[in-house]
Amino acid sequence: MTLQISQAIVNAILEQSRVEYPDECCGVILGKIGSDKPERLKPMINAAHSPTFYEFDSKDLLALYRELDDNDEEIVVIYHSHTETQAYPSRTDISYASEPGAHYVLVSTRKEIAPENEFRSYRIIDGLVTEEDVVITSIGK
Repeated sequence: MTLQISQAIVNAILEQSRVEYPDECCGVILGKIGSDKPERLKPMINAAHSPTFYEFDSKDLLALYRELDDNDEEIVVIYHSHTETQAYPSRTDISYASEPGAHYVLVSTRKEIAPENEFRSYRIIDGLVTEEDVVITSIGK
C-alpha cells in the first residue's frame, strides 16, 4: 500500500505539530468515498491536551461524521504527532485504531530530529501495524 499526499497537506500537518507542541496534534484528512485520495485537511482539537496522548472531542467527532454524510466524504487519513518518540504507533494508538480503511499518519516533533524525516504512514487492522510508502505530490495536486 502507498499513501499519496500533497506537499501542501504535509506542510500543514507539520506546521500544526509545531504550533501545538508540546501537546500532540491530531486531525483527519477527508476524501470522496472510495477514492482513497486525501483531499481536505481537517485539524482537530486534542481534547486530552497531552504531550503523550490524543483524543478527539466527542462533539467535534459527531460534527465530523455529520459533515462526512453531507459531503459524501470519508476519513482517508487519521494523523497525530508524537512529541518525544519516533513516528511509530504506540500501544494506545493501536488499541484505538478503529478505521480499518484509513491511513494512520504519524509525525514526530522530538527535538533531536527534523520533523520532515519522520512523516510516516501505517495501516492498522485488528492490531496489526503495517508501514506503507508515502509519495508526496507537488503542492497543487
